[in-house]
Amino acid sequence: MSFVLALAPATAIGQTAPVTQLPTSAPLSPPIVIAHRGVSGMRPEHTLASYELAIEQGADFIEPDLVPTKDGVLVARHENDITETTDVAKHPEFADRKTTKVIDGEKHTGWFTEDFTIVELKTLRAKERLPMLRPDNSKYDGQFEIPTFAEIIELAKKRSVGGRTIGIYPETKHPTYFASIGLPTNEKLVAQLNAAGWKDATAPVFIQSFEVNNLKALHKLTRVRLIQLMDASGAPADGAAPSYAAMATPEGLKAIAAYAWGIGPNKDLVMKGNDLPSSIVADAHAAGLRVHPWTFRAENFFLPSSMRVGINPRGHGRLSDEIQRYLELGIDGFFTDFAGIGVEARDARTRLTRPQ
Repeated sequence: MSFVLALAPATAIGQTAPVTQLPTSAPLSPPIVIAHRGVSGMRPEHTLASYELAIEQGADFIEPDLVPTKDGVLVARHENDITETTDVAKHPEFADRKTTKVIDGEKHTGWFTEDFTIVELKTLRAKERLPMLRPDNSKYDGQFEIPTFAEIIELAKKRSVGGRTIGIYPETKHPTYFASIGLPTNEKLVAQLNAAGWKDATAPVFIQSFEVNNLKALHKLTRVRLIQLMDASGAPADGAAPSYAAMATPEGLKAIAAYAWGIGPNKDLVMKGNDLPSSIVADAHAAGLRVHPWTFRAENFFLPSSMRVGINPRGHGRLSDEIQRYLELGIDGFFTDFAGIGVEARDARTRLTRPQ
């Protein structure tokens, strides 16, 4: 990812490009703020420090992506390839672990969690995944361990005090791939949730996946709420659906409702930049599904032109305005790298819509 070139000129502050909206759909649930990998815009992602800060900033849920170690321990990493998110390359004792694998049809060269025991993985330290975009995060490189799922559950429970409940929103990464190499994750995930006392739809838990068949299997293993993730292009890696576009149709959404509680669409499926919004929120609600789009980020690089401030790609634009634009469409929650801004945007929208 290169940030050498400046962005196109941004719309002046306060001058939002007009967006003609389709009829909105009222949220089926009060909108929640989901801390995407913690406050990954302010701390290296998937670290206890990132989750802690998200909780301090008011997030309702913290989100760990889960992958297994060689000895079957679930840990939080965006991918099982840990080359870009840890200091593993600086450990000469692990130099011979570097390898090339094909995961979900894509070739990756690096170091992978499934080739390390949890004891070995704990000797590594996290580093910022996007140092050119988030240089301030790099000052924390080398300070934090890779957390286990058990440690994240413990953190959420410890911080659930004073009437406030901190939820967790785990994603099962590459479940078909891990099952194919003898490291299935569904049963381990459910066992840890059961041990925490989280066994049904009242639990402060959502389980998410881009694949379909593992969610259907989880539907038989647990009554915890499930979320079908959907990208703006492509198809589930398990081949269970022809495309995410087909899944986003009214018919596709009705099929999802047979096993999932909601969907987590790429935000471009809801509204791409300054284009007209789609009907996916209303269609999902009609099928009884909640809608939690991803991912809302403050940097100009990720914002539509009308929400940028200045031309520096790493500069922060009007994220709160962008989030409120989606809230107006009736979404039931959202993933963000900046939980504090997300909470402020959600609360501002709530004040606007609260009966006087």
